[in-house]
Amino acid sequence: MIALAFVLTFLLSGLYMHLRGKVRHKPLRQLFDHSTFTAPFNVFMLAFSRVPRTPYLPVATFPELVELEKHWDEIRAEALDLARQLRIRAPIANDDAGFNSFFKTGWTRFYLTWYGKPHPSALEFCPRTTALVRAVPSIKAAMFTQLPPGAKLGLHRDPYAGSLRYHLTLQAPNDDRCFINVDGEPYSWREGQGVIFDETFMHWAWNDTDGHRIVLLCDIERPMTNRFAQAVNRWIASHVLAAASSPNEEGDPRGLISRLFKISFYAGQYRRRFKQWNRPAYYLVKYGLMLAVLALFVWWLVPAR
Repeated sequence: MIALAFVLTFLLSGLYMHLRGKVRHKPLRQLFDHSTFTAPFNVFMLAFSRVPRTPYLPVATFPELVELEKHWDEIRAEALDLARQLRIRAPIANDDAGFNSFFKTGWTRFYLTWYGKPHPSALEFCPRTTALVRAVPSIKAAMFTQLPPGAKLGLHRDPYAGSLRYHLTLQAPNDDRCFINVDGEPYSWREGQGVIFDETFMHWAWNDTDGHRIVLLCDIERPMTNRFAQAVNRWIASHVLAAASSPNEEGDPRGLISRLFKISFYAGQYRRRFKQWNRPAYYLVKYGLMLAVLALFVWWLVPAR
């Protein structure tokens, strides 16, 4: 009975996350999307969220972010200096599990901190921004990200609802053709302005201009209604999300998930060759293996009587 309740909870949570919002993946795509497997945790976070469960939230919801916006010109100066040095870039060692798919279109990043202590390279190359970020306890991760001309991030949702995403625009074309769309609602970046959105809603971005877009991206801890939910959120952040830490330079932290992802990245090169060689066979093997794993999981949870 307990195992059956577990399975039903998992399935109903996945269904809720799929139906949430106006924009969705196709059912088969959603079935095997990472957000389906994290759905029970996300439903828990959303159930005890102390802030509205909407695609966008007013920046005033987190008054502590005012300090960042007051000093945005100083943050911008350090970001542009990093960009000139070509330090806002894709990982050299292919070891960024969290954002790997974004690099294909030219999106790049420079980590300040990722669910832990600041990266040593951030303390060296952008000390002012790092100090400002560290002064805001609700910021659990921060980085500079760059979206070059013509770059487009495909429709996706992030896997974890324990945080909210904040963008402070440092450089932008200030053009409506450079935008992010969250659950069907577009927002175009404007220099010096911030925006907060829930990244577990479906979203995509496009820079259809000739200018670069650089933002300070931060993960803000979702405020919870009680201490227990807050403790669960913080435990997952410090023990799971922190393991996806990826370095800017040698000497920066590299989490276990990113270490393992580096192996899977190179294995993926053979997977892509197989897909190019015979697409029908590739999808047959891919979904066959997924269904087999799912069947084994269900068999393990609900043993024969």
